[in-house]
Amino acid sequence: MRAGRLGILLLLAIALGLGPAQANEPTQPAPAKALTIKAVLELFTSQGCSSCPRADALLKTYVDRPDVIALTMAVDIWDYLGWKDTLANPFNTRRQRDYARVGHSQVYTPQLVVNGMRHVVGSDAKAIEKAIAETNRELAASRVDLSIRAAGDKLILAIGKAQPGAPHMEATVWIASVERSVTVEIKRGENRGRSVTYYNVVRRLSPIGMWDGKAMTVKLASRDIMRTANERCIVLLQKGESGPILAAAELKP
Repeated sequence: MRAGRLGILLLLAIALGLGPAQANEPTQPAPAKALTIKAVLELFTSQGCSSCPRADALLKTYVDRPDVIALTMAVDIWDYLGWKDTLANPFNTRRQRDYARVGHSQVYTPQLVVNGMRHVVGSDAKAIEKAIAETNRELAASRVDLSIRAAGDKLILAIGKAQPGAPHMEATVWIASVERSVTVEIKRGENRGRSVTYYNVVRRLSPIGMWDGKAMTVKLASRDIMRTANERCIVLLQKGESGPILAAAELKP
């Protein structure tokens, strides 16, 4: 009778995963967390450039893609032609020139820089897709986990550590204040009489610190980043100041 009870209890224990067969099994390591990969597209565009509206319209198709962060970087290089770009930011112009200095050919519009590594004509969809695929592959071993979330009146930015075996590098942490959409009536210049809508317009782009390969957390006041209801926050982690972009994340309002 007692032996029968022990047999029943042993069978029950094994069925519940409590038996001795499991006691000596090695604990399996948790699978590595998959990194969220977002390609970064920076479109250097101008209201004074007749070739730009096609590129501006194409950028819209990337704005809501989950694997892409698309940015409008309005520049002032054609302001002397008769129309002062209403969205241009001198910093955007400097950033485009910095890219040119590190090997991204000449400065032109519409120029689209992919992941800080390749430049293509901003209206060439096939070239953009090719550059996204190529640079994502090249960056695979250097990607970094990056996230941003709201907590009350703060923004919490979390940057992971470098991947095992990745070369040591320092990267700039950029915070971008981006306006969802802006429509402009252009009254002079090459686009005179046209109404053009721009998407994810970079209003401010500021470096807030450096990452040295170790995990770090940064807290920011949200009111300093998103000043209007139409603005969102985007974070970039970029080698140096104009090198490959290792990670990107966005916080939508």
